[in-house]
Amino acid sequence: MFGDLVGKRVLITGSTAGIGLAVAKLFAHKGAKVALNGRTLSPAAESALKEVRELANEGDVIFIPADLTQSSECEKLVNSFVAEFGGIDVLINNAGGLGGRSSLEDIDDEFYDKVMDLNARSALMVTRYSIPYLRSSAAESGTTASVISTGSIAGREGGGLGASLYAASKAWLHNVHRNWVKEYTKDNIRFNIIAPGTIDTDFHADKSDELKEKIASTIAFGRFGLSEEMAPSFAFFASHNCSGYITGQILDVNGGQMCP
Repeated sequence: MFGDLVGKRVLITGSTAGIGLAVAKLFAHKGAKVALNGRTLSPAAESALKEVRELANEGDVIFIPADLTQSSECEKLVNSFVAEFGGIDVLINNAGGLGGRSSLEDIDDEFYDKVMDLNARSALMVTRYSIPYLRSSAAESGTTASVISTGSIAGREGGGLGASLYAASKAWLHNVHRNWVKEYTKDNIRFNIIAPGTIDTDFHADKSDELKEKIASTIAFGRFGLSEEMAPSFAFFASHNCSGYITGQILDVNGGQMCP
């Protein structure tokens, strides 16, 4: 399975830890050409790059620094990736985060911009600048190119206390994909969402052990998910052989925490 990922050029934003890093490892292991991304080449990013390179052929994994809350940096990221690999076959919009917690009455413009730039602008602008290359990839291969974005269970159920803007940004992402399907299916570009439930990453580092146990009790599996359990879903949507006729979908990977 996933044999058609060999040699595919895969750009993964926000991929130096957590779900993004797990996805990068899987794609590298499957023979793809992978670019990791984070704001800077920090010691943690260097460690992540080393981990992924150990699973890939030399030269098939690179790191591109970019602050994706800025549109100009989104464009720079795409241009740097194309300069290295000659095109884009798969774009994974994984950059994002909580951005902080705030009650409705305390939200100001600065907080709004911080959360929406992190979760909405980043995916919007990286996708915008990637479209010409994804279109060319599909035409050259005679198959489909793929855009996969990381949504969230919060985009469906509203998020926790103080996380209204985070939840709203993920709901926005879920919906904007549906619009892009209408515009770009003619170009054989597919758009799908992976919506994680509660995954054991740094996203939940601000929660007490007591709260984590309480949340785990609401999950059918009785535990938080693991980043490694998320990665195969991204590979599924990236593979034309597996999902070439699937677009505009949201795949919930939440251990039964929330069922349709």
